[in-house]
Amino acid sequence: MRPEPWLQAGKYVSALAVDLPKRNGWTIAQQAGDRAPQRTQRLLSRAVWDTFAAMGVVRQFAVAGLDEAARRSGRRRGLRIGAIDETSQVKQGCATAGVQRQYLGCVGKVANGITTVHLVYVREKTGHALIGARQWIPQAHITDPVRSLLMGLPLDLQFRTKGQLAMDICTEAFADGVTLDYLCGDEVYGTCTQLREFLEGRSQGYVLRVPCSFRLTLAAGVTLTCADAATRLLKDNRRWEVRSAGTGSKGQRWYAWALAATASPRHLLLIRRHLKTGELAFHYCYTPGGQPATMTRLIRAAGLRWPVEEDFEFGKDCFGLDQSQVRLYEAISRHTVLVMAALAICAVTAAFLRDRTDTQAPAPIRPGQPPPADPGMVPLTVAEIKHLLAALLTRPSPPGHADRWLDWRRRHQARSRWYHQRTRLARETENIQVS
Repeated sequence: MRPEPWLQAGKYVSALAVDLPKRNGWTIAQQAGDRAPQRTQRLLSRAVWDTFAAMGVVRQFAVAGLDEAARRSGRRRGLRIGAIDETSQVKQGCATAGVQRQYLGCVGKVANGITTVHLVYVREKTGHALIGARQWIPQAHITDPVRSLLMGLPLDLQFRTKGQLAMDICTEAFADGVTLDYLCGDEVYGTCTQLREFLEGRSQGYVLRVPCSFRLTLAAGVTLTCADAATRLLKDNRRWEVRSAGTGSKGQRWYAWALAATASPRHLLLIRRHLKTGELAFHYCYTPGGQPATMTRLIRAAGLRWPVEEDFEFGKDCFGLDQSQVRLYEAISRHTVLVMAALAICAVTAAFLRDRTDTQAPAPIRPGQPPPADPGMVPLTVAEIKHLLAALLTRPSPPGHADRWLDWRRRHQARSRWYHQRTRLARETENIQVS
């Protein structure tokens, strides 16, 4: 394989870590020191390199780094969680691979965009990073040969639901030797029977959210929905225990929890109740034989699903996960992999420096306790590591570099404007002739 793609990929990842107001082919190429964006565009679209093999390298680096950080800090007994979830990106028009009108959580409404399923590796009290991704493509795009060709979809690409994409990602992770205590996910994945059977067939434990309408058979042999099971448990306050789901940014996250046995000794229903609103959340749990299935362990696992949202936030705000101004399927996947690499580097570095940089004062133990004279400092986060790298990677531009890019942008915009005007002129002429 030619070395140029790997060298350009290194420049791309370095540029992602710099504090750019917007990350696209132009700004990344300019930051990388290229004379024009052609090399960056070629890296994403036409260069020969195995995208998912590169993702495997990123996965092995992130998992090995977080495991070693846990070992050095004496937290090797912490849970290893795989958190599966999807994130969206707004896209205009109809030419981008996988784009369609759908509900996008990033904007909180139905809009034009694309969706990618991600797997996050979480090492309890150590760190977390993105280790797998697959873009969801609507079936209509795959079955339309013209649209499929224009979007750059692989010829052998088959339609996969989000649950099936989660299976594909987990298959690759397991093949790379990734070991998980539990896989966690929301209702999209908890209601996927195929995913649950896939995990149970590999003796992989899971704690998956399910809706209130999810039906299961309790130990007494009665088949109920989760809502009905919770109603039964609510009658007996002794079945509920107030426990923390883990430490958040504002302290412990306290909820009331109840555990209901099912007809299967390896399956349990874990119910979480909000202490103020009474809102219920249901987790369908599977623990393989030979592993403890205690309530404490399941609550810890359920509380470790939130880092996936933090990685989405870091990926978008710090590294431009949602700023890929590309449209082809391969280019979107490659941008995602390079963002994952930048995030993994910062996540592993933060994990190694966690204990050495944590100088926070002890948490308060009574309401009226006066503040400490020195509050100390929180440990270095992924965002702070990224800012430190940005300061190291930002170097003065060579003489004339900024002027060359200014001229290139103006010339390119003039050329684009001319072509747009010609296209509009041809369209207006056609409309006049038809009328």
